[in-house]
Amino acid sequence: MSLAVRALPPATDSPTPVRVMVCDDSLTIRGAIARILDSDPAIRVVARAVNGRAAIEELARTPVDVVVLDIEMPVLDGLAALPLLLKADPQLRVIMASTLTTRGADIAMRALRLGAADYVPKPSAIGSAGDDTFARELIEKVKGLARLRRRAAAAMLSPAGARAGATPVATRAPSPAVRLLPPAMLPARLLAIGSSTGGPQALFTLVQGLGETLSVPVVLTQHMPKTFTPILAEHITKLHGLPCAEAKHGEVLQPGRIYLAPGDRHLMVERGAGGLQAKLTDDPPENFCRPSVDPMLRTAAAACDGRVLVAMLTGMGHDGLAGTRRIIEAGGTAIAQDEATSVVWGMPGAVAQAGLCHAVLPLPDIAAKLRALLGRGRP
Repeated sequence: MSLAVRALPPATDSPTPVRVMVCDDSLTIRGAIARILDSDPAIRVVARAVNGRAAIEELARTPVDVVVLDIEMPVLDGLAALPLLLKADPQLRVIMASTLTTRGADIAMRALRLGAADYVPKPSAIGSAGDDTFARELIEKVKGLARLRRRAAAAMLSPAGARAGATPVATRAPSPAVRLLPPAMLPARLLAIGSSTGGPQALFTLVQGLGETLSVPVVLTQHMPKTFTPILAEHITKLHGLPCAEAKHGEVLQPGRIYLAPGDRHLMVERGAGGLQAKLTDDPPENFCRPSVDPMLRTAAAACDGRVLVAMLTGMGHDGLAGTRRIIEAGGTAIAQDEATSVVWGMPGAVAQAGLCHAVLPLPDIAAKLRALLGRGRP
């Protein structure tokens, strides 16, 4: 089994390697994850721990940017260790390593709501620690989260940050200049959200900002295994904002509800006698993904005569670019998350740099902008 991984371009703001701790009670998994990370010259595994207690003790001795933290361990498990690690270093970024089980998914989502930055499925759960998709995703997340950590630390150390207790927002680096478009003339009939790497945490922030009511239905595609999508929907609903559930084939889309693409199925939008309807398919993956954002947007553009508002959040790759282009050409509007607050500025960056956006905004500002655009007229 080969663990060789092609090195990715550095994604940090400094040539200093990203410092990572790997915490897992399995020597095999610990070693496999460490070899994947050490294969990238921008990353250095500086510490290894066999349980949560050992990770806390190691953090007191060794400066670390990112921790890859197993969930189920003896002595002190990952969920119990998480708040203690964040208390020791509030700017630490923690990636939960979860099994592909309902229990593992639920604990991972709970950890995200408690402050973990992201999650990865454990190598043993996907068959091979040498899987290129797993390796690339892990490396991208580690580098992206380290970049966010270093910006946050720089903000806190700046004179303005020290005086005001500033968040990273104060010193966000701007995204590259992009051409912006005016908003659509007609109000949207649908809000469509696409996200991938770093998406669950971004979705929690966005949904909380949208509030408890919305004048249009919301369709959402997040790249995620099928074990995780029903758990993600449950945890979004627990935010006490818009209710969320996996979409069901043929159901009519109701305003103020979020319809999530089930894992391993494309979510599409059709126009039926009762209004907009969800359509689920097993069509081949697009952009190496199923569910994919592009078919959702492509069909929404046709079903809504272009009257769609798109929000493209953090994610690796360019899934959603072609679908967003279709919506803009049909008369819709798109918003993208900015580079500074994205774990990976792939999906939103592709849309922004193609000149398809009305605005490119920090994550905390996107919900208010969406509500303002949706409130411009009756759908």
